Amino acid sequence: MKRKILSGKDLIKLGYPEGRAVGIAINTVLKHFRRSEKEEIFEFLKNVLTNPKLFVNDSIWSKVALELVPTEKKSLVHELHKKRLDYRIFGASEIEESARNQMEIAMKLPITIAGALMPDAHHGYGLPIGGVLATRNAVIPYGVGVDIGCRMCLTAYAIDEKFLERHRSNLKQLLIDNTCFGRETFQRPKEHEVLDRKLFQEITVLKPLKGKAAQQIGSSGSGNHFVEFGLMELKDSNEWQLPSGKYLALLSHSGSRGLGAEIARHYTRVAKQICLLPGEAASLAWLDLDTEAGQEYWQAMNLAGDYASACHHQIHERMAQALGERPLLQVENHHNFAWREKLGDGTDVIVHRKGATPAGTGVLGIIPGSMTAPGFVVRGKGEASSLNSASHGAGRLMSRGAAKQNITNKMVKQELERHQVILLGGGLDEAPMAYKDIRQVMRYQHELVDVLGEFTPKIVRMCGGDTSPED
Repeated sequence: MKRKILSGKDLIKLGYPEGRAVGIAINTVLKHFRRSEKEEIFEFLKNVLTNPKLFVNDSIWSKVALELVPTEKKSLVHELHKKRLDYRIFGASEIEESARNQMEIAMKLPITIAGALMPDAHHGYGLPIGGVLATRNAVIPYGVGVDIGCRMCLTAYAIDEKFLERHRSNLKQLLIDNTCFGRETFQRPKEHEVLDRKLFQEITVLKPLKGKAAQQIGSSGSGNHFVEFGLMELKDSNEWQLPSGKYLALLSHSGSRGLGAEIARHYTRVAKQICLLPGEAASLAWLDLDTEAGQEYWQAMNLAGDYASACHHQIHERMAQALGERPLLQVENHHNFAWREKLGDGTDVIVHRKGATPAGTGVLGIIPGSMTAPGFVVRGKGEASSLNSASHGAGRLMSRGAAKQNITNKMVKQELERHQVILLGGGLDEAPMAYKDIRQVMRYQHELVDVLGEFTPKIVRMCGGDTSPED
């Protein structure tokens, strides 16, 4: 920092009490107002000092305000209900105990109205992955997740399966040339209207994130994110009135990149400051949607979701252009999000789907398997006991650590060869054996979705090197 914005003496002159409040205020300014004028900063500091109670739920100044009026913390303490609400579990025998325990805690929150657990569920932070939770006028940042708006997108082309067999090498190169993962970014990122949204200027936390978002747009994350070519098989009677058969298709899975991660981290910290819960439930801290912090998070979450969608659209646009083909059909859905919905009795709720696919009546979605297992294009049935939801994939059978300890490169290579799959990048933590049996998972949710088509991966690109695992 080239210039000193303010010192502890400046704050004491303003009337701040010596001690922690001064240090917290300075840290807040350094984090969020480095580029602001000194007069603007002092105006904020004066307002917080004059009316600290008004800033208790502020997404930037809550920590300072609570230090100035510590008695307000009593009103922020929430106890869990002694008895949890009942909820439906799909595929209970496949779900680890720790994930079920997390859901049990979530069902004791005073804001909880209903919940459900999907068959791909496994342990997460706060709400388990595969957890669906309906709350009363409140949003839980960790109920949404870190990768806000993570989604699936599938494009099918009027190209038959013979093309894939003849042009495997070319399709592999198209993936290498037109996708970026992890820290990779395009030398010339495309523009998109989502980057021009006023929210980037209106919400303080978002201001410094716009540059990185512009740099990362059109790229994919690391971990279980992928872009892959494969064959989509449609049944005789399908949503698009297309002939049955196998079509070349592109499937992508990724989220909101650094933008979503920073939004999640910031508002989770805020939620934990202004919603004090017992230790076992601390990560389920929520933001009331009637507060400024709650409204800010809601707007930022929706922005991150739109950004994630823009990334997918650019991936598919680049690939269609490289192929010289127009899409025959496209299906897209997201998870790691919160929606305003109504229960069957008309109750207004906020539905968190953390690793769960929206499956309302007639809603289309994609449920992937693994790099060697099929994915499914589905249509929701609107099952009330699942809160109109289905799984978002096969779900992990092993944690990332366990997969690295128990699976070898040789095992992965043999599995890829058996299924005739080319893998570019990827790691042992994403090995096919680390995932549950997707067909069994689909059987557990026959009440939730109808299957319209099946996608079989053939050329998969993930974060990492551009070669399949070696011995």
